[in-house]
Amino acid sequence: MADVKAPTLGKQAKSDLPAALFTEGFHETLVHDAARAETNARRRGTASTLGRGEVSMTTAKAWRQKGTGRARVGALSVPHRRGGGAAFGPKPRGYTLKVNRKARRKALRAALSVHAERGSVAVLDGSAYSEPSTKQAAEALAKWGGDVPVLIVLDAEEAAAAKSFRNIPQVTVMPASAAGVADVIGHRSLIVSQAALPVLEARAGDVTRAGADPVGADAEGGAAEGSK
Repeated sequence: MADVKAPTLGKQAKSDLPAALFTEGFHETLVHDAARAETNARRRGTASTLGRGEVSMTTAKAWRQKGTGRARVGALSVPHRRGGGAAFGPKPRGYTLKVNRKARRKALRAALSVHAERGSVAVLDGSAYSEPSTKQAAEALAKWGGDVPVLIVLDAEEAAAAKSFRNIPQVTVMPASAAGVADVIGHRSLIVSQAALPVLEARAGDVTRAGADPVGADAEGGAAEGSK
């Protein structure tokens, strides 16, 4: 695979990005499904309304059936009356969607590769922030000139860098273990720290089933034993 280069934030040099993460083709359906599953998982699903059988309302008939000259009427708890129950209102439920593991990994690689393809990704050296400094972080972002909003993915141990960037408007700071497809594609620019790259590789790398033999290995082994 061809090497992927990205500017280093706050420096003139460029850094290498893992080709396995940033050279994946864009898969619209996979990215859509993964992003939808992530955003749905964040929903609490506690919205609830009262139906016509649950509202506090008298069950007496409003007026007699005949003799008033008015239209006949039944229960006052119907949805089209004031104080009546809601029709087809929400009830507590789960919104989770299942996406296969390989599909999730491929979708994350595709989302990361979009930034690499359009040149909206940069690498951050977290060791440059020994203590929190919002001024240093803002100057580095201004010098880079990336479009906002910006997503910054850091390692869990880079607390000083996280505190440096988190107060800047239109900048989102997330640990690499929590950044998802919806977060990556929801920002116009992406900054990944060098320490966060191995974490992303572990989460999005293309893996095979543990202990699986290559296709045809068993057949070749059986043929070899039969020839003895």
